[in-house]
Amino acid sequence: MVAPDIPAKNGSSAGFTKAIATADLKTSVPKKLGSGGKLTILSPFWGTPPKGDNPYYTAMNEAIGVEVTWQNQDGVTYDQKLGAVLAGSNIPDVVVVPGWNLMGRIPSAINAKFADLGPYLSGDKVKDYPNLAAVPTEAWQRGIFGGQLRAVPFPAPYVTDIAPMYRRDLFKKKGYSVPKSPDEFLSWAKEATDAKSKVWACDDMKWTAFNIFSVYPGSDKALWWNLRDGKLVNRIETEEYLEALEWTRKLYAANVVHPDAVSGKAGGDARNRFTAGQVLVYNGNISGWWGSVSEQATQKSDFDMAAFDIFGPDGGAPTLWAVQPANIFTFVSKTASEQQIKDFLALCNYCAAPYGTKEFMLTAYGVEGTDYTIKNGLPSKTEQGVNEVNGAYDYTGNPAPYVAYPDFPDVTRGIVEWQQRMGAFTKKTSFFGLTITEPSRWSNLADNFEQLEDDVVRGRKKISDVQQAVSDWKSKGGDGLRDWYQKLLDDTGSAN
Repeated sequence: MVAPDIPAKNGSSAGFTKAIATADLKTSVPKKLGSGGKLTILSPFWGTPPKGDNPYYTAMNEAIGVEVTWQNQDGVTYDQKLGAVLAGSNIPDVVVVPGWNLMGRIPSAINAKFADLGPYLSGDKVKDYPNLAAVPTEAWQRGIFGGQLRAVPFPAPYVTDIAPMYRRDLFKKKGYSVPKSPDEFLSWAKEATDAKSKVWACDDMKWTAFNIFSVYPGSDKALWWNLRDGKLVNRIETEEYLEALEWTRKLYAANVVHPDAVSGKAGGDARNRFTAGQVLVYNGNISGWWGSVSEQATQKSDFDMAAFDIFGPDGGAPTLWAVQPANIFTFVSKTASEQQIKDFLALCNYCAAPYGTKEFMLTAYGVEGTDYTIKNGLPSKTEQGVNEVNGAYDYTGNPAPYVAYPDFPDVTRGIVEWQQRMGAFTKKTSFFGLTITEPSRWSNLADNFEQLEDDVVRGRKKISDVQQAVSDWKSKGGDGLRDWYQKLLDDTGSAN
């Protein structure tokens, strides 16, 4: 439709730095594909869900030809709600499942309760849904559950989304240069920390440490396994894992980490500590870059931030590992009628419209004049738009990964170019791109490691405690799980 200003490469998103004038928007869904039928959708929502009959939902229903009733649930406790719904017999027509909720009994319920979309999308049939046909193949591969295509995936770049962000403005002011190795980072951090003035070098850096030391990635435990010298190894068994924890522990021991991170107040607070200037470096999802910059811009500050490149353990090039190319999935119930499944695909096809189309503008910004206005050629959400055009239709179809912040083109460029540079050092582990349901008897085996890691880096436990936990993990089923994964590898062949 519209060519990106920065084409995707090395597994990155595509970047769009310019807004498209309303008159120049293309049409990607020339005729209404929905039948006028009804669908109920269970979905996570972070914040206060809007009223069901708001102008945005009404306009989307009208444009797609499907009357959607949203059952928005608190995203924080969504896994509990999901577990309860899937255990019952009364399943909504459509259910959104984030990858991080694929735990416990949820994966086996998915195979039992949701329809196979293969008959509707295989071969030439996908041509009825051209926007879905344009979604990358590896994202679709992630939608295969129990041997059948059951989910419409939310495509994502496979380059790590965790970036070390730094306050470029404060670095300039102080004359700091960006550290280029773990040792340099530690000595810079000691110099930059001034607790009396409430300035600490960094927040918790564990996730970045995993990247620096080449630990197998992410929240999907299938990616923790990789073939090494002909044997499947789990990330917790590797030397790199212990080295990453040891380096992070040194940062805490040197008192260069913000006290709130020491006490374990992580998450959203880390970004606030960073924008307040109490922390000079933090790691978080790179998509948070735009949020910080746009929020600070209204305060007229000379705030400036960037992501620095991940270095290897010796200061050379890193070896990074690919994350999954989709991590949110949307399913349609097995009891849905054929027409409802077609209406669901009509909805997803509309929401997967690419940047530069009328359908994209409605899905991403809502109704012009109500949810957003055009100022200086740029769409700007109204307060109503901020509250209503949020979540929901994000999950029911998305185009190939893109970054588009025409209001802050430098942020778009910064994110995509960082992904491209890091993508050049990114490899794929043995189960990349596959959606794997571990046997339930082993599915909670590694659940306590995250807490243990956090205790070790803060000095409450020792590296030897991790080694002990690994040996317990092996004897309690880790070795059995390894054999199970090995058989899977023998049957399906490696993803790389």
